[in-house]
Amino acid sequence: MAAKPGTTNMMPIISKVYCSPSEVVLAVRRRPNVANGGGFAVADSKQRIVFTVDGCGVIGRKEELILRDGEGNSLLLIRRKGAIVEVLSLARQWTGFTYDFLGSHKLVFTLKDPYNSCFSNKSPIRISIESKECSSYGSFEVRGDFPGRSCSIVSSRGDVVATIGVKEEVQQVMASRDLYHVEIKAGMDQAFVFGVIAVLDYIYDGSTRC
Repeated sequence: MAAKPGTTNMMPIISKVYCSPSEVVLAVRRRPNVANGGGFAVADSKQRIVFTVDGCGVIGRKEELILRDGEGNSLLLIRRKGAIVEVLSLARQWTGFTYDFLGSHKLVFTLKDPYNSCFSNKSPIRISIESKECSSYGSFEVRGDFPGRSCSIVSSRGDVVATIGVKEEVQQVMASRDLYHVEIKAGMDQAFVFGVIAVLDYIYDGSTRC
């Protein structure tokens, strides 16, 4: 549905609390002095922590991630599906679940990372929205090079909803990709974006992986 002139089209996949009426730039940093799998923290322009992601080094289980808000409350539980499901679908699959006030889980998205094929170039990573309330948002895909911190999350309509990059001044002083920024378009659910980034980090052997 198109937004009315002068308004922002909100896309609250996790919660409208995480949708801003204006574009937001957040900084991501690997947690310091933590064993492998410690995860990363996300801060705003005032250096306030707005999200954290716990990897296997924190929660003690591989192929499982938890996205938390700045107060430490769990927002998303992300798990990789079983091997049989992946073989049948020819893709590595991850599922993201929200928590309700009773502590039960609700499936909100599925991320599919296609296996490499010797016959064709690798297909892009795609994210399907599973929540019925958000079905009108369509699907998303990741375009670009996440390990190089140069990629975007794009909607099925072709709109870039988030861009991952490294500022030039950071590149000049840091050779690693442990510090980067994410630009999130107005109205886009920031918690959903960092749920996707958490999986990308794990897939590409980042700070969440042991």
